[in-house]
Amino acid sequence: MPKILFGFIVLFSLGAFSNLAISSNVPDITSQQLHPEYWQSKLESNEVMAMKSKDIGAFNQQLFASNPHVVDPLASPIKLSKAELIANIKSISSIPSSARFYADGNQLSKQNFESYTANLNIEGVAQQNTVKFGLVSKRSALRTFPTLDKVFNEAMDLDLDRFQETAVFPGEAVAILHSSTDGQWLLVQNYNYLAWVQQSDIAIGDKKLIENYLAQDNFLVVTGAKVLTSFVPNKNAVSEVQLDMGVKLPLLHAKEQQDELYDQSTAGSYQVKLPTRNQDGSLSIQIALIGRTQDVHQGYLAYTPQRVIEQGFKFLGERYGWGHDYNGRDCTGFVGEIYKTFGILMPRNSGQQGKGAYGTNYRFDKNSTTVKKLSVINKMQIGDLIYIPGHVMMYLGEEEGQPTVIHDVKGLAYWTPEGEFFKGTLNAVSVTPLIALHLNETTSYVDRIYNIKRLTLNSVEGL
Repeated sequence: MPKILFGFIVLFSLGAFSNLAISSNVPDITSQQLHPEYWQSKLESNEVMAMKSKDIGAFNQQLFASNPHVVDPLASPIKLSKAELIANIKSISSIPSSARFYADGNQLSKQNFESYTANLNIEGVAQQNTVKFGLVSKRSALRTFPTLDKVFNEAMDLDLDRFQETAVFPGEAVAILHSSTDGQWLLVQNYNYLAWVQQSDIAIGDKKLIENYLAQDNFLVVTGAKVLTSFVPNKNAVSEVQLDMGVKLPLLHAKEQQDELYDQSTAGSYQVKLPTRNQDGSLSIQIALIGRTQDVHQGYLAYTPQRVIEQGFKFLGERYGWGHDYNGRDCTGFVGEIYKTFGILMPRNSGQQGKGAYGTNYRFDKNSTTVKKLSVINKMQIGDLIYIPGHVMMYLGEEEGQPTVIHDVKGLAYWTPEGEFFKGTLNAVSVTPLIALHLNETTSYVDRIYNIKRLTLNSVEGL
């Protein structure tokens, strides 16, 4: 999740696309460009991704071995000392140095923060603390503090809740390190984040059972932006659970499948194993049905340029959600969920991604010239990731020699042909041109690009 997102998009004021129709409030993007087929039709017949599908497993193994921001939660130690656990708590739940405000404009006081820190249950930390394990049973927010209270910085942008970190999704494993004073929250580590989650959304189970669940090689991947498990009138059954893009669930083997389930024929459905939470918080694996017309795929998608474009466009128009807020996602959530459909995992925050050594990296510093950056931009491939501080964009292709990106972005700003600087709002997954994007009137996106990353098996410094 970007800690600072300032995706003001500045589009060309030089008329590079003046012959194209304006679509929506983004200048110089045509309605045709808002369809994946448009960009797919521009692909060369021999165009491939820099990394093959067969290399993805090795890519993930290297990432887990070398990047501190991606971990196997099931490899967590079964015991944490008092000092270790307190360090984990404080790593996420520290009082910010700058002021925070509630939506009504009232600034959080010392007493307000004391109530949040009291719920961290520091007093409940023992000399030795047992780590438990669980599976996520439904999409849930990961929070800075164990609270649903929304707080904002001095700018009072009510879209950016500063206690919102990211989200976890059904079927993900977590290590459970601690519980809050009120017993309603758990401090958990998933594969790329540590934060607080509501305990009602986590099912606690035996580590070996969870390992076996995750290891099953016959699985279904959600390839749509969101799908639902089938409605079931039985109140004790799994019904209409939301599954976001990239969610992976084991399929029942042929001998396990049932011809009828919950008074319904299963002939037109996939039967998946879905983690559920019993009343006592324990893990139970139930059968859920997902209609075969839903946007899902048996196994991971083939990692091809066509598929990368297709997956990105499935989010087009979805509302921007800082830290996966508003039941959506932000710029790194957008990228991360796309790549999970191919089996590729990445760190959560844009800085962790952009500064990470994995892949082929074309890095720039404050002394890098625009000419040097443009020489790399002109050679970008489909799916390349472009990083500026706090934001990431995915390369789609070019139009009349000008690179175009798709990204989940908040703001819109550009110089008009009349020489006026316009600022507006996108607040959604959007297709935009790239060159001459500006953060403000004098600083372009190109000025701030610090890395262009291509996902490759071997780590390479491209410049």
